[in-house]
Amino acid sequence: MSISMAAKVESIVGDAHLSKERKIEELRKLRAEARGVQRAGTESAMSADDGLQNDLRIVEKALGDLDGDIEEKGAATL
Repeated sequence: MSISMAAKVESIVGDAHLSKERKIEELRKLRAEARGVQRAGTESAMSADDGLQNDLRIVEKALGDLDGDIEEKGAATL
């Protein structure tokens, strides 16, 4: 069973051993992962109600809470 995105985000944000910058870096990695999965979902027969958008929102909210700007790379953004 995989860990939910909310649990992953909470683990990063709640880790007192990580600096704010490191938390932002780790959340950006999760965001890239979530966007990749979301992109794959739009190109396959996955259900539109599969939670992928929610995963991305969870990560982006945590980034916003840490004042970590959301980097947009390239023209193919969702």
